[in-house]
Amino acid sequence: MKQNIHLLVIDPQNDFCDLPADWLATEPFTGAQMQPALPVAGAHADMLRLAGLIREGAGGIDAITITLDSHHRFDIAHPTFWQSRDRGAVAPFTTITAAQIRGGDYSPRDRSALQRTLAYVDELERRGRYTLMVWPVHCEIGSWGHNVHSAVKAAYNAWEDGQLRVVEKIAKGSNPWTEHYSAIQAEVPDADDPGTALNMRLVESLDRADMIVIAGEASSHCVRATAEHVAANLPSGRADKLVLVTDCMSPVAGFEAQHQAFLNDMAERGVQLRASAEVLSLLTSNL
Repeated sequence: MKQNIHLLVIDPQNDFCDLPADWLATEPFTGAQMQPALPVAGAHADMLRLAGLIREGAGGIDAITITLDSHHRFDIAHPTFWQSRDRGAVAPFTTITAAQIRGGDYSPRDRSALQRTLAYVDELERRGRYTLMVWPVHCEIGSWGHNVHSAVKAAYNAWEDGQLRVVEKIAKGSNPWTEHYSAIQAEVPDADDPGTALNMRLVESLDRADMIVIAGEASSHCVRATAEHVAANLPSGRADKLVLVTDCMSPVAGFEAQHQAFLNDMAERGVQLRASAEVLSLLTSNL
């Protein structure tokens, strides 16, 4: 019997892909070659495998949802927000704790934001999932880096044309006052912004499927956070519906241990871990 299979692709965007030179665009205004802001080693190969999976398994896929990291340049997790003790710049990949803010090692460049910033970092640490990380400015809304990897886009466009369906796009991360790794909920929801709250509409949509296939970037952060929230909030409680496509995701450099811990935790919860070839076999037989 045909299964309802929903493909959830997390942040398959240029800024996260280690694109080779012949895949890079040129900025028309300056003539400079575009460069991914936060390339994940292996992500380009991941996305090519994912594109093949969509293209060759199209008939077996009932729905596709794409999440898009969507940031402003000024953001609590970007360098432009912060200054060091001597008012110098704060480098990307700096972690910042509430104790360091209170001690004066780091502070918001906008002095009026200090109390709100401290309240956020305090709550982030209380939740115990992440330490605030200053990332390079990435996936800025309207930029080339925000765009979907072109092979993945071409594959899902062909699926839309063939299946006469729309790929749903879910934006996340546009609130500059909270980190938003997960497509389901911000790390610290903002009471004044419903877009940061638990997205049960998306979770319930996924739960209507017999199988939820998950791929994307990066496995150490946004894929991990999204999959954890999906597994924890499915109304059916059936984590075994989830399938992680292990060769269509990779970790941010330096976070390989978090990647492995994520896979181990998901397997313990009953989530299926499969390679793309196995998933393709499932899709091609699901007709």
